[in-house]
Amino acid sequence: MAHVVVIGGHGKVALLLEPMLVAAGDDVTAVIRSAEQIEDIAATGAEPLVLDVERADQPTIDALVADCDAVIWSAGAGGGSPERTRAVDRDAAVRVLNAAEAAGVRFIMVSYFGASTQHGVPPENPFFHYAQAKGEADAAVRASGGRWVILGPSALTAQPEGGVQLSTPDSPEAARQVSRATLARVIAELVRRPDIDRVTINVQDGELDPAEALEAWSGA
Repeated sequence: MAHVVVIGGHGKVALLLEPMLVAAGDDVTAVIRSAEQIEDIAATGAEPLVLDVERADQPTIDALVADCDAVIWSAGAGGGSPERTRAVDRDAAVRVLNAAEAAGVRFIMVSYFGASTQHGVPPENPFFHYAQAKGEADAAVRASGGRWVILGPSALTAQPEGGVQLSTPDSPEAARQVSRATLARVIAELVRRPDIDRVTINVQDGELDPAEALEAWSGA
């Protein structure tokens, strides 16, 4: 059994992930921004914790992750102002990363397919600030000395859970899509695989069962 902290616990992926972790016997803390979300979290079997990670200082974040086995970043500003996008998708994520590294806790970052500081999105494009914030956050993860995995899912869909294809960022295939339920299953299985460490894994719909895909990845 693992103690898992899910940051962004009321997100669409997180709400699918949390009951999977609970079913596996994990002790799950779901970090949410609003008390109005508590009932939804309780229904997943996870323990809700109301905390605004955008404004939480480093000591508060340190205390949050100090006794857990894995922390999953699945939060996001969800658009809005460039300032808030940077505050959540970059700055808050890096505070959680720093806390995890200091505590020796595995950090699992849910990013997106192709995230990079070399994203090529023009500054006038509304997506620029998100792409830049995520690229910088991922760069901080890769530069850290801790235990981490970055997941780069393709375009997310509402399709049922299914098979998966995992690949490295330098693989030649183009981004396609992956269902949120399948991505959630990959994360749940990844918690069981602490041997998979310090890698970036692209995630798309495919033919392999997620557990089998991770087993093959680990043995490659």
